[in-house]
Amino acid sequence: MKHVLSIAKKELRGYFLSPVALIFLGAFLFLSMATVFVFKGFFARGVADVRPLFSLLPVYLIFLSAAVTMRLWSEEQKMGTLEVLLTLPVKVHQLVIGKFLGALGLTVLALLLTLSVPVTVSMLGDLDWGPVMGGYMAAVLVAGAYLAIGVFVSSLTDNQIVSLMLTVVVCGAFYIVGEDWITSQVGTRPAELLAALGTGARFESIQRGVLDLRDLVYYLGIIAAFLGLNVYVLKTKGWSQGVRTATQRHSATLAVVLGLANVLLLNVWLSGVSGLRIDMTERGEYSISDTTKALLHGLDEPLLIRGYFSEKTHPLLAPLVPRIRDLIEEYGEVSGGKVITEYVDPREDEELEKEANQLYGIKSFPFEFGSRLDREVVNSYFSILIKYGDQYQVLNFSDLIEVKVTGVTDIDVRLRNPEYDLTRAIKKVAYGFQTLEGLFADLKSPAEFFVFVTPDTLPDNYKGAPKVIETVLGKMKAESKGKFDFKVVDPSKPGADETAESLYKKYGFKPFATSLFAEQTFYLHLLLKVGDRYERLLPPDGMSEANLEKDITAALKRAAPGFLKVVGYVKPKREAPQLPPQMQGQRPPEPPDMAQTIARQLEDSYTVQEVSLDSGTVPSDVDVLLVYGPQDFGDKERFAIDQHLMRGGTVIVLASKFMLDPHGGQNLKVKKVSTGLDAMLAAYGVELGDEMVMDAQNEGIPVPVMREVRGMRIREIKMLDYPYFVNVRPDGMDDASPVVSGLPGLTVPWATPLTLKKPAEGEASPLQYTVLLRSSPRSWVSAATDVQPDFATYPANGFPPAPTETESRPLGALVTGTFTSFFKGKKDPTVEGNSGGTVLEESPANARLVVVGSTAFANDLILQLTQQGQSNLQLVENLVDWGVEDVDLLSIRSRGAFARTLVPMDASEALKYELLNYGFVVLALAVIVLLTVSRRRNLKPVPLEGSAEAVRRAHHTPTEVAS
Repeated sequence: MKHVLSIAKKELRGYFLSPVALIFLGAFLFLSMATVFVFKGFFARGVADVRPLFSLLPVYLIFLSAAVTMRLWSEEQKMGTLEVLLTLPVKVHQLVIGKFLGALGLTVLALLLTLSVPVTVSMLGDLDWGPVMGGYMAAVLVAGAYLAIGVFVSSLTDNQIVSLMLTVVVCGAFYIVGEDWITSQVGTRPAELLAALGTGARFESIQRGVLDLRDLVYYLGIIAAFLGLNVYVLKTKGWSQGVRTATQRHSATLAVVLGLANVLLLNVWLSGVSGLRIDMTERGEYSISDTTKALLHGLDEPLLIRGYFSEKTHPLLAPLVPRIRDLIEEYGEVSGGKVITEYVDPREDEELEKEANQLYGIKSFPFEFGSRLDREVVNSYFSILIKYGDQYQVLNFSDLIEVKVTGVTDIDVRLRNPEYDLTRAIKKVAYGFQTLEGLFADLKSPAEFFVFVTPDTLPDNYKGAPKVIETVLGKMKAESKGKFDFKVVDPSKPGADETAESLYKKYGFKPFATSLFAEQTFYLHLLLKVGDRYERLLPPDGMSEANLEKDITAALKRAAPGFLKVVGYVKPKREAPQLPPQMQGQRPPEPPDMAQTIARQLEDSYTVQEVSLDSGTVPSDVDVLLVYGPQDFGDKERFAIDQHLMRGGTVIVLASKFMLDPHGGQNLKVKKVSTGLDAMLAAYGVELGDEMVMDAQNEGIPVPVMREVRGMRIREIKMLDYPYFVNVRPDGMDDASPVVSGLPGLTVPWATPLTLKKPAEGEASPLQYTVLLRSSPRSWVSAATDVQPDFATYPANGFPPAPTETESRPLGALVTGTFTSFFKGKKDPTVEGNSGGTVLEESPANARLVVVGSTAFANDLILQLTQQGQSNLQLVENLVDWGVEDVDLLSIRSRGAFARTLVPMDASEALKYELLNYGFVVLALAVIVLLTVSRRRNLKPVPLEGSAEAVRRAHHTPTEVAS
């Protein structure tokens, strides 16, 4: 090892005595910086990652490696010193490894000098260092492979230029064989084989932040193979061609062939092995979570995951197929045999294609690709079928991938969040298939049902209720196999398990009045307990067995882990836009539904029901009630929301006192509205403000502007800062809440500030208040409803300047705990006449309320207009997950749903950071040049006379000779 290190040091020193290596080093560094800041538009992308740095690194390393290795053996052969080296008492493989390590040292130095880029990114955004480490590790591996090739090629010729050109050709062949424009010419299977041979495809795998054993063995195999060939070539230079050495030559050749074959066979064998990898990303984006494993282990029946992938598909989709296949195989492995995996090409089997089309609705999709001169359309399949019992879900390419524009012309096609998509689909089919018996089996704790009833004082319409209740509960107990029991308690009886006082203290239960002014009261309270969780049920209308069983089953599903939850969706009122004067008198068009996107998004994970609150009740199977844009709500609507909360449900309210005015004509206007919920929300401790929030930290909107050019007025589209579109960044979110974890930013349009009730110091409050979203400290409020930019009055940006006093304001809040009913002590508004009705006056501790002060937060038009629209949708989904206590699925989604963004800056700030990186490179090269000059001045020539034998007689040690 001592000899190897001495040779490596000698070679490394030699590089800095020649200007050629320094020229290539400088070119490599400046090209790398130009790739990041110019070619890939780093600041235009706005993403806090270093993918642009690594995007072309395998190509640049080809030329750097060729320049570094071209002289290693070629110069020795040309100068006639190769024979001297081979006759020294240093083994040939030590010489080869020493020269290789010297070249690798220079390449690693070049890579280290690019560290200014990730350091800059970390200063401007939340950088995940896992992919950074993976990228540099991949760069070292691919550089090692190229250098091994270059060292080998250098031993074949005494001409450095020939060595450089041959190295570029061989390394380039290894790179381009796995490129999309090559693999797209063949089917999926051959394309996967070519991608496995390509250094570029392997590089992309590691630079994602995933260190796979297959990729590691591939690169180390190339290094070992070409270094071995280098040793073989050097040894052959000292062999004679006589009969006596034939056996030695044949044995050495056979050993080399067997070594290369073993390297090839090892890679082939490992190609079918998945799961042997390390996920270095911060959130574990490429590892199967414990949530998914628990779901798979809990399956009672075999689950089929079948991939429908055509041999020929779009070149941007082809590289994603192996990653999907690896992930599906991991599902099969961690499931313990409960998941069956299959991969088919429907175009090769007519019966299979017919089944896919007719039974599952899986169809091919026409993909167009090609150059400007040659266009081609290919109809291919890119879908996944998840089937469990008689339930199935299909994930198409649009469900699995996301397309992002990463520059002016570059398009990045990647998998969206494959584990979340697969696990969500599995969860949907698994729990949609289960029976009541399976429901009881999945309960972690036995369920207990309590009926608190006073039969003697029941009003006439409830006289038959006790018998109906006992019939239904008895039937369910018989089917539960010991997992369900019930008890009927009359609190008016002496010695009862529960008294009126204990019921009120434990559960907040009060007797109902038989009529509004009657003194006689009765109890008819239903309570389900599963472990520490309990839920109240209101007696269903009509008290039929079917209705009661449906309500109890829905409550059991809410308590069971993983059951598909129901979201009740209250849509905003729709208003038709104002007709222009020339169309007055005509029939107005159908008002547009601007809340379709959020409903479709939620349907991927939940059962979504459109709910009307006119009757004063929320269906019993609704877990989360999403109230979007409430207007002029009356007592019945308020009562429905209040009682859903009192039952322990979750209510999400997207409300503001301002909404977009559809009658604004060509101008952008909002109008002030009455939500009808102000007083009730204030009773819960959340007050809606009477003004809109404006923020200097905002998202711009495209607006038409007129510009004069030589007397002509030209209309242009300009991005304008729009202070009414408040941009909430991670520092304005509650970092302790999983609801906003992973969100890069949100846009809250025309927002109303919130005021949260704070308990007095020392006062114990049954409710906990959390500010989820805040505007920036540079925000202020305005009551103006004309939100159109006025360039005539304010030519700079269309809006009046911000006041001197600004502050951060709450825009979203979470409230949890025990709520007191807004209708406590009041009449039930759903009951006519003097009948008292039933009012739950206090909620259990698991009730949850979310208020976001914006009606347009999830408006379809706003989602398309703003860059953060997808983040807004994601927040609503996260809130629903949190509302149904499905934090496990929420954690999967938040691991890889969004890219991290850079801090917004103007062009001058961006230029400053760009020049800092170039300056660092110049400074580093200047230091290297100064050290090189200083080193050359201190060199003392030592004459070396005679042959290797003369050197030995001069008492030089082998290490000194090698140096």
